[in-house]
Amino acid sequence: AVARSPDGGNLFRFKPSPRVGMQDPFSLTPVPFHNRDLFNTPRKVPRKISKVPFKVLDAPQLQDDFYLNLVDWSSTNTLSVGLSNCVYLWSACTSRVTKLCDLGADDVVTSVSWTQRGSHLAVGTNKGEVQIWDTAHCRKLRTMTGHRGRVGTMAWNGYVLSTGSRDHYIHHRDVRQQNDIMMKLQGHRQEVCGLKWSYDEQQLASGGNDNKLCVWNLRQPNPVLKFNEHQAAVKAIAWSPHQRGLLASGGGTADRCIRFWNTVNSTALSCVDTGSQVCNLIWSKNVNEIVSTHGYSLNQIILWKYPSMSEVITLTGHTYRVLYLAISPDGQTIVTGAGDETLRFWNVFPGTKSTAGSGLSSATLPLSHTIR
Repeated sequence: AVARSPDGGNLFRFKPSPRVGMQDPFSLTPVPFHNRDLFNTPRKVPRKISKVPFKVLDAPQLQDDFYLNLVDWSSTNTLSVGLSNCVYLWSACTSRVTKLCDLGADDVVTSVSWTQRGSHLAVGTNKGEVQIWDTAHCRKLRTMTGHRGRVGTMAWNGYVLSTGSRDHYIHHRDVRQQNDIMMKLQGHRQEVCGLKWSYDEQQLASGGNDNKLCVWNLRQPNPVLKFNEHQAAVKAIAWSPHQRGLLASGGGTADRCIRFWNTVNSTALSCVDTGSQVCNLIWSKNVNEIVSTHGYSLNQIILWKYPSMSEVITLTGHTYRVLYLAISPDGQTIVTGAGDETLRFWNVFPGTKSTAGSGLSSATLPLSHTIR
């Protein structure tokens, strides 16, 4: 039997809570009860990342060589790609392809690197030359020598171009000066395969086939820091745009780890075993996330949250090692390249409210073109 109150109503029957009005003497809030929904935080919708590239370019003769850096994306939204002995430019705005240069039958392109302003391109060669090109007029401005082996990696810092070679040396070159070499650095015992300047332009990180990671400043010929923890070649290097002195590095097949360093106080921060060769690293400018690309044995692309290093998404599709990686100037799109002779475009990062976009869209661009 249902218990009833003396007036005949059901005891313990559910009733909604009474609304507390502004007049309620026991209410501590100045906000009326019926207006409190205004202050509830809206539920965050997780962003959707497609697992397939929205654009694929054929890149015939894109080399399957871990030590080269053959793809770079300029601040003016133009992709440069080294294919065999030629450099091609692909406009992300118009999809127009331009042949910038042909080194001839006796040389091969081994690296490309845009200036920060995006109007000039440095081209490293197998012979050890460094060429500076005015891309607007397809005109070579100068050829710089000094290396005795191929130039596999380059990085700009204003007017200073740093070049790394198989001859174990790094050269600083001020393109305003007549001399080809401003300073010669020796800190690696094998090929230099990774170079990156920090965002404040105060420190240069270099990785080598000797498994060493070095940090330099612009005025000293010797490294100010040297890290020996990697067990394989260090090609993948990325500085954080969010925190001064935060450096990420990745090791090759025998190492497979991404390591983080604080170069301000010279300490190792953390390490993640990715399970496969780390070929490239790029930090997002818009959010605190980092992308890694991989070779043996999974050929995958992984997006990570920092500092938790939890995986956001893993992207697959390349059938060879993902040796090349660049990011669009708006920070939303990455392009990956591999020995399967394709360049694949992926939307992985969110944009900023003020960004105009990279000019790329899966809805407006055809899926496949040849880049030469």
